[in-house]
This record gives sequence, C-alpha cells and structure tokens, in this order.
Amino acid sequence: MTTLAERITVDPAQCGGRPCVRGLRIRVTDVLDLLASGLSAAQVIEELPDLELEDVTACLRFASRRLAHPIVAA
Repeated sequence: MTTLAERITVDPAQCGGRPCVRGLRIRVTDVLDLLASGLSAAQVIEELPDLELEDVTACLRFASRRLAHPIVAA
C-alpha cells in the first residue's frame, strides 16, 4: 500500500506551496474540483492522464484528513 506522503507533495517553489500530486503541477484541489463537479475517478484520469487511480484516492484521503485535523493559525 502506498503512503499518503508518497502521493501528495508540498513544495513552496511549486504551485505556491499548495499540495500537489507526486510533484506534478496537478493540485489536490484540481482533482477534488473535478470529482465535485461529478466526474468519476476514471474520468478524472482521462482529463489528467498523468494521474493514477491511487493519486485520486490519495487526494480524497488528504482532504478527509485535513478536515478531520485542520491547521489552526496562531
């Protein structure tokens, strides 16, 4: 099983430091927006062919964990 850290990366020099998929310029929010607009995981992969099914799953898991444990600004 692949860990979330292997699929979701954060690089301050890429996409303004927003979480991306495997260092690609595909943001987690891009994937989530496509899913929210009604696309299936297979359709997301058709739209973004550099993605793998595990990437889509990792984006969902990342969002779920972020909601469960939000970062609180000091």
